[in-house]
Amino acid sequence: MQRQRRFSRDFRRALNIEELRRIGRRRVPNFAFEYVEGGAEDEVTLRWNRAVFESIRFIPNTLVDTSARHQRVSLFGREAASPLIIAPTGINGMLHHRGDVALARAAADAGIAFTLSTVSNARIEDVATEAGGRLWMQLYVIQNREICLDVIGRAERAGYETLMFTTDANVFGHREWDKRNYRAPARLTARNLLDVLLHPRWLLDVMVPHGAPRFENVVDFLPPEARSASGGVGIIPRMFTPTISWDDVAWLRQAWPRKLVVKGILGVADAQRAADLGCDGIVLTNHGGRQLDGCVSPLEVLPGIARAVGDRLAVIVDSGFRRGTDVVKAMALGADAVMIGRPVLYGLAAGGEAGARHALTLLTTEIDRVLGQLGCNSLAEVGPHMLVRDRIPEPWTHT
Repeated sequence: MQRQRRFSRDFRRALNIEELRRIGRRRVPNFAFEYVEGGAEDEVTLRWNRAVFESIRFIPNTLVDTSARHQRVSLFGREAASPLIIAPTGINGMLHHRGDVALARAAADAGIAFTLSTVSNARIEDVATEAGGRLWMQLYVIQNREICLDVIGRAERAGYETLMFTTDANVFGHREWDKRNYRAPARLTARNLLDVLLHPRWLLDVMVPHGAPRFENVVDFLPPEARSASGGVGIIPRMFTPTISWDDVAWLRQAWPRKLVVKGILGVADAQRAADLGCDGIVLTNHGGRQLDGCVSPLEVLPGIARAVGDRLAVIVDSGFRRGTDVVKAMALGADAVMIGRPVLYGLAAGGEAGARHALTLLTTEIDRVLGQLGCNSLAEVGPHMLVRDRIPEPWTHT
């Protein structure tokens, strides 16, 4: 008899992130879910991110007492309960009312950091007040530098500990599947409008009586017609500038007094330059497959970059993570932490704050189980000697 998965509509019964994804897909309209799900162009990068993980296998130890195992890590001089960090993602209010606050609360409950996006739907100050925990602020350096200074100043006053400068969206990716949902900018096709009406629970949560979520942290700098998520999708991308350079990193290093992380690194030379400019960390990322199609996976370049600069700054990695095994593989290859975006968004779509908490519980439980099965009591014990890739018989090292 052929095996078939039967998916409940109850997020609490999801056994993994993929099941959460399927539940979330049912609960929100197609256009909102596609914004989360889609990649650029032919989605080669999107698929490759997963294929790389699947090509790496473990060499476990045996007969090791792992009863004292834990997954705590030290990041920027502070202990975190897990190596996970919630990545900055925009327009989360289209998945669940005040989705950014829900994600931040889930992160605080799990003892990990949450990163708020410049184009979030919750104010910097409100997230700090309503969620607390370890808060990071993501920044796009856009044409109007007054916006950047406003975001930086507000984040500093609200107690955000880290500023994350995203560098790989200076030219916006072409997400064709996302665009197919619209007949014109901000105007859904008739088919998608009908689909919205078929999701009354979502309508009552997100749109009624609140109206479309707004870009709360830049709303004062936008024309009235672009202040909501529905009206701003055609205007926000035009605010990004292709003129950003390493001079902007130097400027931010002077403007921001706390930890500074550059997100968008995939080469050793760029990683070394970030270290030379005094950055405290970097994020190796291909933007989850949403920008350059045919791009390298961060996992492929992680060993070389960790070897080059791992003693000078924190090396964080994202893109394609869906399992605890993925996280442990990245840590074994030299990562200091792992950022996750879609996994918690699937949980948010499936069950709001409780769904996001469930996503984190699934991942941290898997990390714990993998450590035990590898014969390790902490993530500090894993390394490249425990991995093989493809048909290469020897361990994959940092050479």
